[in-house]
Amino acid sequence: MSNPVLFAVDDDPGVLRVIELDLRREYGSRFRVIRADSGIKALKTLEQIKLRNESVGLFLVDQRMPQMTGTEFLEHAMKLFPTAKRVLLTAYADTDAAIRAINNAKIDYYLFKPWEPPEENLFPVLNDLLDDWLSSFRPPFQGIRVVGSRWSPHLHQIKDFLARNQVPYQCLDIEAKPEARQLVANLGSNVNELPVAIFPDGSYLVQPTNMQLAEKIGLKTRAEMPFYDLAIVGSGPAGLAAAVYGASEGLRTVLIEKEAPGGQAGTSSRIENYLGFPVGLSGSDLARRAVAQAKRFGVEILTPQEVREIRVQDPYRQIVLNDGVEISCHAVVVSTGVSYRQLEIPGIDRLTGAGVYYGAAMTEAISCLNEEVYIVGGANSAGQAAIYISKYARHVTILVRGDSLAQSMSQYLIDQIELTENITVQLHSQVIEVQGEKFLETITISNQITGEQQTVSTHFLFILIGAKPQVDWLCDVVERDKQGFILSGSDLMRDGKYPHGWKLNRPPFLLESSVPGIFVAGDVRHGSVKRVASAVGEGAIAIQFVHQYLSHI
Repeated sequence: MSNPVLFAVDDDPGVLRVIELDLRREYGSRFRVIRADSGIKALKTLEQIKLRNESVGLFLVDQRMPQMTGTEFLEHAMKLFPTAKRVLLTAYADTDAAIRAINNAKIDYYLFKPWEPPEENLFPVLNDLLDDWLSSFRPPFQGIRVVGSRWSPHLHQIKDFLARNQVPYQCLDIEAKPEARQLVANLGSNVNELPVAIFPDGSYLVQPTNMQLAEKIGLKTRAEMPFYDLAIVGSGPAGLAAAVYGASEGLRTVLIEKEAPGGQAGTSSRIENYLGFPVGLSGSDLARRAVAQAKRFGVEILTPQEVREIRVQDPYRQIVLNDGVEISCHAVVVSTGVSYRQLEIPGIDRLTGAGVYYGAAMTEAISCLNEEVYIVGGANSAGQAAIYISKYARHVTILVRGDSLAQSMSQYLIDQIELTENITVQLHSQVIEVQGEKFLETITISNQITGEQQTVSTHFLFILIGAKPQVDWLCDVVERDKQGFILSGSDLMRDGKYPHGWKLNRPPFLLESSVPGIFVAGDVRHGSVKRVASAVGEGAIAIQFVHQYLSHI
């Protein structure tokens, strides 16, 4: 973190040099000394300091300067850094101006030139002012700041992308934070050009895409090599486990992820039934640990990067990325997981990201403070989200179509929900419509038994239902079931016959698809157990079959 700034402004080069030397000698170990020879130049520098989210502790400014007097400069500067101490340098003839500056620019002190010796006439005054400033100084946030409207779907997308990729950020609501409006004004932007992401070096991106953010923060989006032993598509628990075991056993491994490591599990607020973690761990923590472990073994992780298609050119598997780049490999593990099923009801598309969220959306939890929140879903992910959000919300209602939670939710979560006073479970219920202009305002709930409908006020609806496999890019390459899940192993055999197009003199391995060398692990596999531990297990097991496959090509 950069030290706070002491800013000296004087149009006399000799005086300015002396001021700088005195300040550096006395305060250089605790503060950064910056100088400018005019008020106009100083203001431009201040705008850059503000964009970098740095702090100014004190202004030491000469009154008599052309174009802009010291008082005029301080009146502008105090809008950018209102807490900074302000000292005006004057001559005896400028006493009246100094007095007026106390009223207009709210200066804290004025000093007569010359101030020699500084040990008697300068430092005692500045020491007192800086001690007072430091007593209330709180270091500013050092990271990415995102400015936008609270209900902007694009803002939600940026927050979700940064959070899931473990990148610290601060969100500033343009409607609620004066600081946000000042930043936008400094950039010369307007609300129609939001959201804007401002980086620690003062640079910024207007309405950035995930790819632009990734390149700016240093995520790897392009492969280093044209060929790998193993390519893994999807970095949920199954993909991360496959990456760790594959790379640790000597396979040149690349992991391709279109959003962020961790997959759906990475959005879980607390996983309490994962072996070896008696107090549980968050999905983001599990993802962070697994990514660090994979990188330690040399796994190359591309994110955000998407696979467009896969081609079979024996003995190679050609993966075509969304940007047109092709990666060649011997074996592929598909571990793309599943996504939540979307509700097809009136108003849903327009309000998605503006009060309606698919998944747990942990980035929005703090926004739920003292709000009425509704969650659609009855599986573990819905239960975990409800318990986490209940720490902020006034009340959380879980809407379940069935007659109990026991059909799809772990008992430990059901017990916690029953013990949480501000969580209610509403059975036989489904949302049939959402309403709102710029953001979600009400939802209509229907009881499937009685047909009764009720419209309730809420700004937050979280949808965690269904499981749709993310394998559209595979098209007709591998065999899938009616729901789109990938068939593998014995599920591919029909009356003892190999799957169509199978050319090898052996049946498919346990986790091998209908194409030799393309394996599947985790939730995207037909018949898989939708649990984190089983996904990790399948990812590890898949590598053993990869080795067997590679030994015979």
